[in-house]
Amino acid sequence: MKQDIVIGLKSKTGRAIAVALSGPPPGFILREEVALSDSRRPATMQPYHEVMELPWSESVIAVQPTIEAIEEIATQSLAKLMESIEGRVSRIAIVGPADRKLERIGNPHIRAHAAEGVLFRRVLEVAAKANRCRSVSFVDPRDELKRGAAEIQRVLMKLGKAAGSPWRSEEKSAAMAAWALLLSSP
Repeated sequence: MKQDIVIGLKSKTGRAIAVALSGPPPGFILREEVALSDSRRPATMQPYHEVMELPWSESVIAVQPTIEAIEEIATQSLAKLMESIEGRVSRIAIVGPADRKLERIGNPHIRAHAAEGVLFRRVLEVAAKANRCRSVSFVDPRDELKRGAAEIQRVLMKLGKAAGSPWRSEEKSAAMAAWALLLSSP
């Protein structure tokens, strides 16, 4: 039986945690941090913080050049990750916050954090498409596994042992998302 290779990505501010799995059943390939920002361009780390004092309608426009730069960074970082994996990556599983009506958030600082959460998930989707790889996004991949808690825990422990430390909630979330795609047809 042909092994499928899926990369699970947990979006974070300015980066993503990647866990690549093969399967079925899920087997660990690698864990890596993927850059979504550039330290030489500080605005790429928290772009909405840079414009949070503007009215929301203006900040959405002002941040566009920075978003384009982040999309380029994400596309290049994902391409490098995919090249490092021997075998063909069939799909990308992305974990991040759902879209929401950001204009309804009154506090500019809280809105900036929420907007960046959605943004970094979205740039991973853009990067997957730019790298000609289908992606599926999840808010909580545990819901998609349709497995009992004991089985999920057992598989995550096995994957964590293969991965080594650190094996935090971000790695587990990325792994569950990749596993969920391994369980679905390509």
